[in-house]
Amino acid sequence: MHILQWFVDLGASVMLPIIFFIFALILRTGIKKAFYSGITVGIGFVGVNLVLDLLTESLGPAAQSMVHHFGMDLQMIDVGWPAASAISYGTVLGSLAIPISIGVNTLLLTIGLTKTVNVDIWNYWHMAFTGALVYAITNDFTLGILTIGVHAMVVLLAGDLLADDVESYFGYQKMTFPHAASAPSYFLAKPMNALFDRIPKFNQIQANPETIQRRFGLFGNSTVLGALLGLLIGLLAGYGIQDTFQLAVQTAAVMLLMPKMVALLMEGLTPISEAASNRIKKRFPDRDLYIGMDSALTIGHPAVLSASLLMVPITLAMAVILPGNRVLPFGDLASLPFLFCLMVPVYRGNIIRTVITATIYIGAGLYIATWIAPLFTEMAINADFDTETNTIISSLIDGAVWTTFIFAGSGQWLGWFGIGLIGIMAFAGLLYIHKWKRKENNQ
Repeated sequence: MHILQWFVDLGASVMLPIIFFIFALILRTGIKKAFYSGITVGIGFVGVNLVLDLLTESLGPAAQSMVHHFGMDLQMIDVGWPAASAISYGTVLGSLAIPISIGVNTLLLTIGLTKTVNVDIWNYWHMAFTGALVYAITNDFTLGILTIGVHAMVVLLAGDLLADDVESYFGYQKMTFPHAASAPSYFLAKPMNALFDRIPKFNQIQANPETIQRRFGLFGNSTVLGALLGLLIGLLAGYGIQDTFQLAVQTAAVMLLMPKMVALLMEGLTPISEAASNRIKKRFPDRDLYIGMDSALTIGHPAVLSASLLMVPITLAMAVILPGNRVLPFGDLASLPFLFCLMVPVYRGNIIRTVITATIYIGAGLYIATWIAPLFTEMAINADFDTETNTIISSLIDGAVWTTFIFAGSGQWLGWFGIGLIGIMAFAGLLYIHKWKRKENNQ
């Protein structure tokens, strides 16, 4: 277990190249090609993280300035996903999330009830988060373990469901995103899209990046749009001219550089994905599997970045306006793309639909983050995490995600019955999809 935790502590940029190198060798791609693919994946992740760090370093101070500029006084601080992941893996249940999730994935693949091979091991921390949360509520260690297993099943169900939209919009062949922070928003976007399609006039509005660029020319370009959004955020933060212009250039740089870093990442993933697809077709001619990856691969899309930058001031405004909210969005403001990225393929890149749905989503999420804050703080204390001067802490990732409320609420109010019921529903969903897809393939 200590060796496994040491491996996870290497971080995604080191851990994933090793995983993909081994995976490529198993697929018989050859040592040279396997090594090149693995190291390219690592370089791609380093590049993505560098751009995300640029976004965090530029938006973080701007968000803090907005907080002071508008006189926000909220008692619970959003510490961000890096702290949330460290706390989750630092609890008693944390390290168990990895073998449990791998075991669930292997079992469901063996019996043919999922098509998702979830190699995104680093993000198993999301399952550790809900498991530790239920343990903090119930003080039942075994129920915490069950929660991790059920959450892993739910994530695989999400991966199977959203794979078609991911492939048709983003163009990623045989790939899906069983990301526990990103996938839940997909389930809100689906019914909302059906509702938007029934609203006269509104259903005719085209607001994807390509349409915006055609209509507005230079000002519709994603890089220029990033600069304009940076100017807006700088003005709302009360920045001077010099700092505002610097923020504008930094946000424009993120819009330009992120797609290039994701493209580099895909350069390493594509040979492995193709080899896996060919291998599976030969061994299982009637099965079609997806490689489950980090949703960071979607962050570089102009629609995702544009909508997420717009959501920064909206999220802060919601935090102030909503009665009963006590969470101050801060650490995860630069990570908002992870919450909304899988809405975008449902809306075919429509930024207006994405922002409207994201506003509803984050509004409800702030109440969830407020509710779980005392429990999250207890988790942090149990993991010996230094909360510094913040007596109560929370997080938007995963604190503002509706699945967190479902698991924690079921654990608190229904106990074993509640978590078990979620597991039964997830299993039934996987069984239905399996039979439906098989029937579709036969036809």
